[in-house]
Amino acid sequence: MKKALILLSVFFLLTKLSQAQDFAYGTATAEEMDMTKYSKDTAAHAVVLQEFGESKINVGNDDNIKLIYTYHVKIKIFDKKGFDLGTVEIPVYNNSDADSYENAYGIKGITSYKDDNGLTRQIELEDKKIYPVKENKHWANYKFALSGLRDGCIIEYQYTIESPYFENFHSWQFQSDIPKISSEYDVHIPGFWNYNASIRGFLKLDKNTSEIERQCFSSGGAHCDCSFITYGMHNIPAFEEEDAMTAPKNFRSAINFELIEYMNPYTGAKVKVTKEWKDVDYQLKIDAYFGRQLKREGLLKDKIAPVIAGKTDDLDKAKAIYKYLQTWFKWNDYHGIYCVDGLAKALDSHSGSVADINFSLIDALKAGGLNADAVILSTRENGSVNSLYPVISDFNYVVAKVDIGTESYFLDATDPLLPFGVLPLKCLNGQGRVMSLDKPSYWVDLNTRQRQKSMYSMDFTLQENGKLKGTILISSIGYDAYLKRKAIKKFNSTDEYVEDLFSHLPKFKLLKSTINNADSLDKPIGEVYEVEISLYDKPGDTKFTFSPFFFNKITENPFKIIDRLYPVDWGMPSDQRNTLTVHLPKGYTVETPPQTLNIGMPNNGGMFLSSYEPLDNSFTFSNVIQFNKGIYSNVEYPYLKELYNKIIQTEKGEMVFSKK
Repeated sequence: MKKALILLSVFFLLTKLSQAQDFAYGTATAEEMDMTKYSKDTAAHAVVLQEFGESKINVGNDDNIKLIYTYHVKIKIFDKKGFDLGTVEIPVYNNSDADSYENAYGIKGITSYKDDNGLTRQIELEDKKIYPVKENKHWANYKFALSGLRDGCIIEYQYTIESPYFENFHSWQFQSDIPKISSEYDVHIPGFWNYNASIRGFLKLDKNTSEIERQCFSSGGAHCDCSFITYGMHNIPAFEEEDAMTAPKNFRSAINFELIEYMNPYTGAKVKVTKEWKDVDYQLKIDAYFGRQLKREGLLKDKIAPVIAGKTDDLDKAKAIYKYLQTWFKWNDYHGIYCVDGLAKALDSHSGSVADINFSLIDALKAGGLNADAVILSTRENGSVNSLYPVISDFNYVVAKVDIGTESYFLDATDPLLPFGVLPLKCLNGQGRVMSLDKPSYWVDLNTRQRQKSMYSMDFTLQENGKLKGTILISSIGYDAYLKRKAIKKFNSTDEYVEDLFSHLPKFKLLKSTINNADSLDKPIGEVYEVEISLYDKPGDTKFTFSPFFFNKITENPFKIIDRLYPVDWGMPSDQRNTLTVHLPKGYTVETPPQTLNIGMPNNGGMFLSSYEPLDNSFTFSNVIQFNKGIYSNVEYPYLKELYNKIIQTEKGEMVFSKK
């Protein structure tokens, strides 16, 4: 980061340093060796016995000021499903064009195990088995695999990383995929550097102590005290990932550091690192690959003129421009908020990054006389953004916002199947920042009005031969229509899609099929199938069993955690409705009708409803699965879990038709 600091000639520093609370290396007690399971999580395949880390700003091996991070861990492995923990990667970073990666050293490891005679043996990691691998110009990994792994062994390793990048003060992950008995992190921060520490996750610290280390740092004739802070947790449960969540790093218990400002020990000059949004606004506006690219309406004017010719309604203009840009570009799968090579090159090649495509869309909308701005955001997989102060590296995606009348529409032209005003699920991640060229930036809610909705309507007649014959109508609306189009586009034709759909329904014979509006993005997709369903097991049967839940049947509850601490986040509400009407021949009856239920969540959060209405020689059965929110708090989690249990229980049931 601060090249001026890296180049400083510094004197010996650190007149005092508190003793670190690290544990002894290479020791495995009899009690640890005899462990067969972890009492607080008996299903765990491994447990961290002890974990210690330390970060400090000090003089490095090359006599320059460095951020020095040391890590030490000891892990008990109970069975072979924990053996992957013995393969380790130590990432090192490089922020320049040269191969000047952070330096990792002091790497050592050891495996303790019991031999066939019950004696404890140890195998040391050999230096020749530690090798660096360059991943790209910014990242490399030191990789090694510990030897002698077997059920009940203990692995241990430690290493140190020297880094010139003070802004990347090392974070600490208290929670991981396996439980931990003890995890402690010591930090030593000279007064020249001011960091903001933020704790993420739902677990509380067991230890949080601080003290002043007097005159601990000296550089360029400048001296200062240090803050020595210890963070610790004990009996940390494993973090369990589950469906309907954003990036796990949003919820794992951890502590992160952001550099606010620092003072150059050599010159005494203060450098403010953390910016205000007004500073970021200015920087982005003048940036060659951001703000300047949003002033290139001239590139699009001639292309857009025939597209909007004759259109007087602004919404019609916006839709036409959006459709034109969707078909003009092919996304190259590159994320980011900055253009890669500029709009001119992207337009010529018909290919570009997210920023290339959506900046072109914004310029085209402005060329058409519309009010459009860029919205930067972080995708669900990338994690949440810092809401306290701007951290531009948090953002990895950009979309367009166009204001028409009193309505605002969010647009992403990277996907030719996305309807106007619909964002892909990956973008529904809290808030985005609207970056305007003529006014201050501001936050906007990205969880828009879009929703998933589908309707299944089935009308069958039971034949004397034990077959149901009739029609299935499927209507996919909103985001469900988008997902349906994506599913269809995976095949060479709609016929192949239909063939695949019914290949999973062995008792169904397809007589005729029609798919409407597959290419009309703003309309629901309609599927019409004429089918014949065999119910009998052998000729002459007078009893027939039938399950009405042959589409989207839920057989497993996606929510299994006893106490989920993080929210359930689907991104948008959903609504699925099914209606089945069956006409029976004279003399037939429904021996076991489906269960009738009406279960609702608190505060109108959602519901599962099923109803059965018998009529003369026919019946109608309907059910509704409705979730009225895109995000549910962890307090609502038990209600969601129970609702799914009821749905699964109901969908296990089968109707029985019998002859009187």
